Amino acid sequence: MRKIGIVFVFLLVSTNFIFSAKKITFDQAFQNKGEKLFKKLPMVFGWLDNSNYYELKKGKLFRVNARKGKSKIFIDPSEYKEISKKGFNLFNSSDKTKDFNRFLFLKDNDIFLFLRKDNKIVQITKTKAIEKNPKFSPDGNKIAYTLEGNLFVYDIVNKKNIQLTKDGNDVILNGYASWIYYEEILGRRSRYKAFWWSPDSDKIVFMRFDQTKVPVFTIVSSKGDYGDVKKQYYPKAGYPNPEVQLGIADISSNRVDWMNISNKDYYLAFPVWNFKSDKIYFQWMNRGQDHLKILVYDLKTKNISQFYEEKQKTWVKLFESKDFHLLKNGDILIRSSKHGWSHIYYVYKSGKILKITSGDWSVTMINLVNERKKQIYFSAKKEDSTEIDFYRTDFYGKSIKRLTRYNGVHFVNVSPNGNYFIDRYSSLNTPTKVCIMNNKGKLTRDIGDSYSPVIKKYSIPKRELFRIETNDGYKLPVIWCLPPGFDSNKKYPVIIETYGGPESQTVYNSYGYRPLRNFFLAQQGIIVIRVDHRGSGHFGKKGAELMYRDLGKWEMFDYIQVVKYLYKLPFIDKEKIGIEGGSYGGYVTALALTYGSDYFKYGIASFSVIDWRLYDTVYTERYMDTPSENPEGYKRSSVLSYIDKYKGGLRIIHGTMDDNVHMQNTIQFINKVVGSEKPVELMLYPGGKHGFRGKKRSALIKSDINFWLKSFFEKELKP
Repeated sequence: MRKIGIVFVFLLVSTNFIFSAKKITFDQAFQNKGEKLFKKLPMVFGWLDNSNYYELKKGKLFRVNARKGKSKIFIDPSEYKEISKKGFNLFNSSDKTKDFNRFLFLKDNDIFLFLRKDNKIVQITKTKAIEKNPKFSPDGNKIAYTLEGNLFVYDIVNKKNIQLTKDGNDVILNGYASWIYYEEILGRRSRYKAFWWSPDSDKIVFMRFDQTKVPVFTIVSSKGDYGDVKKQYYPKAGYPNPEVQLGIADISSNRVDWMNISNKDYYLAFPVWNFKSDKIYFQWMNRGQDHLKILVYDLKTKNISQFYEEKQKTWVKLFESKDFHLLKNGDILIRSSKHGWSHIYYVYKSGKILKITSGDWSVTMINLVNERKKQIYFSAKKEDSTEIDFYRTDFYGKSIKRLTRYNGVHFVNVSPNGNYFIDRYSSLNTPTKVCIMNNKGKLTRDIGDSYSPVIKKYSIPKRELFRIETNDGYKLPVIWCLPPGFDSNKKYPVIIETYGGPESQTVYNSYGYRPLRNFFLAQQGIIVIRVDHRGSGHFGKKGAELMYRDLGKWEMFDYIQVVKYLYKLPFIDKEKIGIEGGSYGGYVTALALTYGSDYFKYGIASFSVIDWRLYDTVYTERYMDTPSENPEGYKRSSVLSYIDKYKGGLRIIHGTMDDNVHMQNTIQFINKVVGSEKPVELMLYPGGKHGFRGKKRSALIKSDINFWLKSFFEKELKP
């Protein structure tokens, strides 16, 4: 295996760390207690108009001019005392109108409307059941919500509730997503909402889910004397999905029309209204997830026509909002990976398609489109696969201008006309900063910097980003965090952090989402490493599709290549190589301690998929097809197939009420390991779901740290 020379040079000189007497404490790293090492950044949320953004300061909402920085109080909650008396937080509402004059709140399972101009609170529902997802119409005069599987609208002007559907129950859901659509298609941010207002505020397009054929998975709670049972409609790989339809509800006539789509075994998603409210663009995808169509429904003729079609040999993905933009003339912009890398395409009504961006790099999202100037603002990993920058181009892709200034990762929020953008950025050794930039890529004004001189008093580990080349030519991006006072003559244990899912990149030139954790571990004398394999996204769709029908294979191949590289370094303790991850990362960890047990000695696997037959249809079948179509692939990918190679050293964790990756996975693993008579550490968290919060999370963090300290050094944290 070849290594990159510049990294080796660093190793020879890396002993000269700035040392300080202070160490980061456990409470600082994990409990947000003690002296703060970073400054708080301003709470900047978005744009009020083309020139002003809003910022929350001292409990008040300010209107701030982007260019000059002058601020003015926009909303002062102390002026609306009735809000606090009712227990509502004005800045934590369920929904609000664009002018901030009307707010919605959920309390005691009912919906409350706050009229800011009148300083008045109105309770608009009073039921024993639970209302969900109240959303204003675009004109702010109506509120749509779901209740017990049905879709309702409240007319604010006429002060009446209108029930739009009547067949809803636990099995039939109107406007409220089934679990599989929430988790894998519409996304967790949807909060199960599956309805969309028309621009004219007169109609709603919604999804109807029939779960009659979906098998029920039983989750048992240990509460009380006899426990409790939660029944979940959960389609596992190869089993029936919910049948889905698209309905259009006319509010004034209280009538629902249904789109006529033949064949029930498909996926529908992301309906988008045109600007005249007379057409709906939506997406259809086959069960095999290799054939996608954008279809258009005409409300007048009730006809459905095909606008765009895409097929791939492996899988296609539905176009989310970041991938799809409808133009006023009826053309669309999409972000597709159909040619090996994610790029922007202009799709004309005529059927003509123009590729706007190209090259061996990936567009990550379409941020904004200025139709008047024919400009597209987008984010991409163009300069380096570990960095995200912000760009502008025209509708023909003839000129691409980089608008961000510094190397690293940039998350931007663009003003409505594209004249300014809020840039939140960082790099591996530069903490997060926030600034205002103009559309020429020049700094308008700095807003905030999380760097604090306080950090100079602490012994901060050195971090480096480099690449390790596999024996078949893939240069895998790696970040490591070396212990303070690093000495190449000593031997250090290693923890490899992983997620590992297809197209799920984790190695970025950014400060990271939990740097203090890795700093703390490094202070204990542990080298912490994060690495991405060939299918993670750095190498485009071409790299990711190598994983098709064979999950686990290339993850293990590449991670083992990394361990072999580490073996060649004189300061690595070969007998103390650990790995940890959750969800898909838990799967990779469990696989590493079984299939890869000759290389990985210790691991922490949290809420792990153990066998892909036990996970859901959409995610699993996208990469693996069904078990009947790919039986050998499912067998090869299962952790249970390699129990005979397990040697011990694994700590496996699960929440007993996990409705995403069921605890069934962990129980089946434990059952097999017990039969092998090899030691395994099991920790169950009663009532825990897919990840934990509060006291359970605090306990989990401390026990995980102690696992590493005991495994590597035979010591524990002081109580």
